[in-house]
Amino acid sequence: MAILRFRVYWEEDDQTYRDIELQVGQTFMDLHQCIVKAFEFDGKHSASFFESNDKWERSGREFNSEVLANKKDAPALSMTKTPVSALISVPDQKFIYVYDPAKKWSFLVELIGVSKEETFRRVYPFVLRKEGLAPAQYGIKGVSVDKIMEIEEKYDLGADEMAEGFGNEGEGEGESSSEGGESYTEDTGSDY
Repeated sequence: MAILRFRVYWEEDDQTYRDIELQVGQTFMDLHQCIVKAFEFDGKHSASFFESNDKWERSGREFNSEVLANKKDAPALSMTKTPVSALISVPDQKFIYVYDPAKKWSFLVELIGVSKEETFRRVYPFVLRKEGLAPAQYGIKGVSVDKIMEIEEKYDLGADEMAEGFGNEGEGEGESSSEGGESYTEDTGSDY
């Protein structure tokens, strides 16, 4: 059976994505449940897929997790009843996925590959690759102390930056002299 490989980008950070593989007959509901699990969301909210054009604009039908049956002229179709492969018309087919209509978590879903054979003993849908830290659905996600230190070190200003005006403000503006244990700074007449 053929396998469809999708890349699911978090809309706010295209460096955060998950690669997910589906079998040809699997539905939008299967893809939805895999995305929720891959991005560590709780799955308690409704979601929708929208057909998209190449510019990531909604350009077609909606497939909603709460719709149970496909009805003619309905505003949304059922995720449960619609196989993803039925809507693949171009090699780089795109969809927009919105989770939790109140918060509007948006993800860009793009077909990035098709394989003729499935991998033995792999249960589909399957998360093939995870890149980037998933967004926190509620509040702040716990980050390890090591990760915090790594971030601090990345943005820490070294001694060279300090010499270029990022610290020790006012040093060297006047002359200091020491007579009889007293010290004073000569006023240079400059006001801030």
